Amino acid sequence: MMLARRSLLLGAAAALAAPRMLRAQEGPPPILMVHGNGDHAALWLTTLWRFEVNGWPRDRLMAVNMPDPLARANDAVPQENRSSSAEQTQRLAAFVAELRARTGAPRVALIGNSRGGYPIRDFVVHQGGAAQVSHAITCGTPNRGVFDWEFNEGSEFNARSPFLQRLNGGASDVAEGTAFLALRSDNDLFAQPDGRFVGRPGTPTGITQDGPALRGATNILLPGLDHREIAYHWRAFREQFRFIAGREPATLTVPAEARPVLNGLVTNIVGGAATNRPVAGAVVEVFRTDPRTGARMGEAIHRRETGADGVWGPATVQSDWTLEIVLAAPGHPIAHTFRSPFPRSTEVLHLRPPAALTEADRGAASLTRLTRPRGYFSWPRDVVVLDGREVAERREGIASLAVANLRLPAERVGTPIAGVFNQENIAGRVLPLSENRIALLEMTW
Repeated sequence: MMLARRSLLLGAAAALAAPRMLRAQEGPPPILMVHGNGDHAALWLTTLWRFEVNGWPRDRLMAVNMPDPLARANDAVPQENRSSSAEQTQRLAAFVAELRARTGAPRVALIGNSRGGYPIRDFVVHQGGAAQVSHAITCGTPNRGVFDWEFNEGSEFNARSPFLQRLNGGASDVAEGTAFLALRSDNDLFAQPDGRFVGRPGTPTGITQDGPALRGATNILLPGLDHREIAYHWRAFREQFRFIAGREPATLTVPAEARPVLNGLVTNIVGGAATNRPVAGAVVEVFRTDPRTGARMGEAIHRRETGADGVWGPATVQSDWTLEIVLAAPGHPIAHTFRSPFPRSTEVLHLRPPAALTEADRGAASLTRLTRPRGYFSWPRDVVVLDGREVAERREGIASLAVANLRLPAERVGTPIAGVFNQENIAGRVLPLSENRIALLEMTW
């Protein structure tokens, strides 16, 4: 009788303790997303929205900025504003620890695009991170390298580099206890047999479209998607969601909120190298625009000069407003970015100054750039039109162009200009380069 009573008391105590023990594990696993070489967390914008509208709590989603996102020319040689493979892994480990501490979750899921898959593999398989990671997804990661040749064997993208030799040296590419998924495409410019996309046309790279596959992982080929779409496209999201959640997403579209709140950081380009370090003293203004002409509709709805943390928001808008976001960062041309409506709130609307002007740009009266950060333009797959004409940089075959330029004469300054990428349309204005202003028509999708 005493034993039975003691067992009941122990069972009751365990039942009371169980909610406290399990509370940290309630809900889906937190997801941490890692961008690719030279990129930033803003590329995960639409993926974050898609997870949110499929029930993932916003506080369990984290897209990170690697401070120096560009790889060194030689992984072993320090290079200003660039990072080594070891530094990337260390930073990822710190981000994982931060997300676990914030959520109380024992394990997280990781998704990486391109170079972002390298620290994921290194952390999980080689640095003891498997116990902290439930799922690991690489998207277009050049797991066998971008090239396999004697030129610059120190590059982390060279299959002969010490880094990739170590990463690929075992009998398997995965770790027991962590589920691995590798997404790849047949339209990836960094998984090509010819070196034309890495500066050596006609030189065999030793790499094929199978390069991003992983031994021991679930491998899925998504035909037609390009190097960035393999992470950020809705087709890629569907596979990411199914792999982590174990079920189909309820929707692949992004329903709108009434009053989205936009925020992010201003980061920099230093000596031609993109960094994700915050910029102080940059002025950001946000205007509502006429969706037909790109003209401003009233005064700025937001204006802020960044402090040391680089934060430029928050700005509250409506989900059917087209916008002009003006960035005046010290030492750079003033960027006027025209955007489609934002259906939902975001904390990762990060802004960078435009890339440096070329000699041809400097001699022009105006410069308009059509940009697509989450993918490339591909012909004949896509419709890409700027100012009523197909862009001059049209490239047949493998998708490899993400920015198209148009220089217009002085008489066009102040007039509307439209950009089209398939079903996304953006209207902007032709701006005077004499005032150091550039117009960017930036595609969201």
